[in-house]
Amino acid sequence: MKSQVYFIDFRASYKENFLKKLDRLIKKAGLENCIQKRDLVAVKLHFGESGNTAFIRPVYIRQAVQSIKDCGGSPFLTDANTLYAGTRGDAPLHLITAITNGFDYAVAGAPLIIADGLRGRTETAVEINGNRFQQVYIGSEIIQADAIISIAHFKGHELSGFGGAIKNVGMGSASRRGKLAQHSGVSPKVKEKKCIGCEQCADHCVEQAIEMIDEKAFIHPEKCIGCGECILICENNAIQIQWNLNIPVFLESMVEYCAGVLKNKSGKALYVNIINHVSPACDCVPYNDAPIVRDIGVVASTDPVAIDQASVDLVNREPALSGSCMGSHSEDGMAAGADKFRAIYPKVDWSHQLEYAEKIGLGSRDYELVTI
Repeated sequence: MKSQVYFIDFRASYKENFLKKLDRLIKKAGLENCIQKRDLVAVKLHFGESGNTAFIRPVYIRQAVQSIKDCGGSPFLTDANTLYAGTRGDAPLHLITAITNGFDYAVAGAPLIIADGLRGRTETAVEINGNRFQQVYIGSEIIQADAIISIAHFKGHELSGFGGAIKNVGMGSASRRGKLAQHSGVSPKVKEKKCIGCEQCADHCVEQAIEMIDEKAFIHPEKCIGCGECILICENNAIQIQWNLNIPVFLESMVEYCAGVLKNKSGKALYVNIINHVSPACDCVPYNDAPIVRDIGVVASTDPVAIDQASVDLVNREPALSGSCMGSHSEDGMAAGADKFRAIYPKVDWSHQLEYAEKIGLGSRDYELVTI
């Protein structure tokens, strides 16, 4: 049986504005079945790095919060601290960034709780007996919540090809130790011919794994934690992932962490992907490039695999926007029906995360798109 993925576009009218439409979508997708009265509901989202403006609009989150309250739930907004150095690396900075970006109680109507505590060490070990991990380490506040509602900004991602529900839940809910475990097999390398010796990567490396040797960056693999921040920092494309088995391993690790988050949330999870300002890179970077396709709409489902597959399909069936980065990556990616994410990241097979997620029973790639 096909999983159902519900869809709305961004059209609105006097009869029904977009927020009311969003409320109808979330409830139609099964919110009321996921939440019982007085349930503590983790609204898992990405607050956006300082300087990034592509993250989800806080007013959309306010509507989701109200929809949860209508069902009798008690929602809180949450995310776990980042592995890399930035404006969300510890709880105080993370909360300041979230509030600065508009996710304060006055706007969203729900309190903010960082899932893995002050320094990313408040974690719960969850036994999954997977192919990559026997147990995974998740932010305790997410594990202790009665239900989880993932609200993800759907966009490109430099390591996973795209970021949607699976990444939001699997990578985003992990404690610092959990994030390190997922990234530990991904170690970048420096292309010396492109390196101009600006030292930006070394200055931003939280583990001090990058040293300048003869005015060129050198990454010490024994110190590198694989967070990938140096890849994003380098404006000259001089630091790149070593494209071998690392990416499939990373994707499988991320999927297994998603399974760990959901282990005690059977029937208590709903996923919402907002497909607008589809930026080529993650909201973790302190900027955002122009969107690669038009604003498409919002999808919701109780199946994390189906919703991510549907989101990819909706993006790929669109022609790329002129003036975006698509043309500089691949002219083949510009056409309607072309794989936008493979055009941007040609050596990342994004489909592997969905294949693996389906294989371990997280959901189905076979779906029915229901427009409401």
